[in-house]
Amino acid sequence: MNGERAVTVRGRSTMEGDCLSCMKYLMFIFNFLIFLGGSFMLSVGVWVVVDPTGFREIMVANPLLFTGVYVILAIGAMLFLLGFLGCCGAIRENKCLLLFFFMFIFFIFLTELAAAILAFFSREHLTREYFTRELKHHYQGYNTTDVFTSTWNAIMTTFDCCGVSGPEDFDMSLFRLLNPNKMTPDACCQEGSYQGHLEHISVLQCVSGNHAFQNDKGCYSAVMDYFETYIYTAGALAIVVLTIELFAMLFALCLFRGIQ
Repeated sequence: MNGERAVTVRGRSTMEGDCLSCMKYLMFIFNFLIFLGGSFMLSVGVWVVVDPTGFREIMVANPLLFTGVYVILAIGAMLFLLGFLGCCGAIRENKCLLLFFFMFIFFIFLTELAAAILAFFSREHLTREYFTRELKHHYQGYNTTDVFTSTWNAIMTTFDCCGVSGPEDFDMSLFRLLNPNKMTPDACCQEGSYQGHLEHISVLQCVSGNHAFQNDKGCYSAVMDYFETYIYTAGALAIVVLTIELFAMLFALCLFRGIQ
């Protein structure tokens, strides 16, 4: 009887040891995926901040978007660090590292959830009407000391667009009040192969309202078309990251309880 009980206890211990070992390696895999996700978010954030092509200027156009870049940068850095610590804690079976990992990954999860809710309720600030109103009230032309104006110039030049919906957005605007001789700013002009005197003439034709020399497409549509390719990928990636974080927290708790 005692022998059978000893065999049963030994078998149960062996099974628990196998489950703990399996959980340890699953924990390592999930944390490695978090490490990769954090590396990707960190790379995207750094690229947007230091990008020399003017992409950073686009983010300045809206404080919410500009703040979002730094939120992504911070979350990416934390995920990078926590993924590394989680891998170490799982392989070394260190309860202190596992507890530290769980607490911080839970904090990050709540932060991401709060950011998603904030973005949902702030979506009215990203409408075409909102940008049009801001453009009419604050855009000045080629005032390089004004951040709002220089940002819009960078957007229109980068995306070969004019205004929010088109050149007509500058009617009854601050720009027309400051520049009564111009229908549209220089940033709306098409970049052609003209040089010298011909280039000067094309700019004059453009700012006087000649559509043949203007970029007629609005910047709202141009920017949305540019991001449309990436927005679904970014959304899918966000869902994957949140799912991985949930499983990682679950495995961290189970592994923490299983370590003697």
